[in-house]
Amino acid sequence: MTIHWCGTGLSAIPGLRRLIEAGRPVTVWNRSTHKARAAVGDLTDDIRGFDREALGAALVPGDVVVSMLPGDWHVALATLCLERGAHFVSSSYISPEMRALDARAREAGLCLVNEIGLDPGIDHLMAHHLVADYRASGAVDPGNALSFLSCCGGVPKEPNAFRYKFSWSPLGVLKALRAPSRSIRNFSELAVARPWEAISRHDAPLPAPESFEVYPNRDSLPFIAEYRFDPAWQIRDFVRGTLRPDGWSEAWREIFAEIETLEGEASEARLREMSERLWQEHAYAEGEPDRVVLCVTLRAERGGETVWHKTWVMDAWGDARGTAMARLVSVPVSLAVESVLAREIPAGVSAAPHDPKLVARYLAEVERLAQHLHLVDHLRAARDRP
Repeated sequence: MTIHWCGTGLSAIPGLRRLIEAGRPVTVWNRSTHKARAAVGDLTDDIRGFDREALGAALVPGDVVVSMLPGDWHVALATLCLERGAHFVSSSYISPEMRALDARAREAGLCLVNEIGLDPGIDHLMAHHLVADYRASGAVDPGNALSFLSCCGGVPKEPNAFRYKFSWSPLGVLKALRAPSRSIRNFSELAVARPWEAISRHDAPLPAPESFEVYPNRDSLPFIAEYRFDPAWQIRDFVRGTLRPDGWSEAWREIFAEIETLEGEASEARLREMSERLWQEHAYAEGEPDRVVLCVTLRAERGGETVWHKTWVMDAWGDARGTAMARLVSVPVSLAVESVLAREIPAGVSAAPHDPKLVARYLAEVERLAQHLHLVDHLRAARDRP
C-alpha cells in the first residue's frame, strides 16, 4: 500500500519526511517537482508532477491519499479515493461537501480523515482527553455549569508592534476576519458578524503566565457533539477561538476598518492586494523562529464554586527542526496516515480520533514536537500553593 502525499508547501514537510524516513512507501506529488525535490529529494526519487488523472491511474485499493493542497482540492481527491478504493487524509476542516461522502465511505469501508493538523487537530485531541477525564472524575453532576475554551494561534516569537507575523499567505487570515461566528457565552448563543466584535482576554497558564486576546472562530456549536458532551450537561460557555498577542486588536484597527468597507466582486481583489502588502511587510524572515500557543480548558462549577478545572497548554517555537507551525500541522497528519494503514480508525468521514489510546499516543508525539506541553490541574495547583 502506497501513501500518495500531495503538496509540499511550507506546512507539509516534517510529516512527509517522517513517513519517508520510517520506510513507508511514499509517492510525492507536487505541481512543481523542482520544489518537491528541494524539500525531500535527499530521501526519495519518487516525485511526480501533480495531476488528478495521473494520481487516479496510480491508485490501487488500500492506498492512502494525503491532501496538503488548497482546500478546494480536498473533496475532489476524496471522491477520487472512493472511486479507486483508497483512503484519504487532510488537516482541513470538514466541509458540508466532504461530510456528504460519509455514507459512501462507510459502505466502501474507507476512511476519509480530516481535521488532524494543529487547529483543527491537536486541539481536538486535547478536548477529547479533557471530556473523558471529566467523565471519569466523579465530579460530574447535572447541576454543574461547564465552561469550555479552545484557543490557538501563531504569535511572533519576538514581540513586534504589529503583534503578528505571517508564516504563509495572509489571505486566509483576512478572509477569516470576514466570517461570522457562533459560540455560547453565559448560557446563551452569541452570534457576531465580525470576530473582533467578541474579543475576550485569556490568561494562559504557561510557565511564565501571559495574557492573550481571543476571538471566536467560525461556528463552535457543532463541536459540542464532536467532543461528546452529554446532551444533559449545562453549558455556560463554549468557544473555539483564535489566539492573538495582547494589543493585537489595537494594532489591527485600520485593517478591521477597511475590511468593513469591502463589498461585491471588488472585495476579493482588494483582499489579495492587502494580503500581498502584509506578506511583504510582516512575513517571517528566513530562519526567524515562529511560535504557536494552544490552550484548551474545561471547567465545571456548582453553586458558584469550581469543582473540576483542567487545561492543556502548549507552547512551541521554531528551532533547528524547522518551524513550529510546519511540525504541528504535518506530523499529526502523518500519525493519522499510520493509524489508517493500521486499521485503527473506523470507516467514514471523521475528524481527529477520540479513541483514548490514539489520543494518548498522538499527544505523546506532540510533546516531542513542542517545547512545552502540560496538563494543568487548577484545583490541585491551588491546594499545593503555599
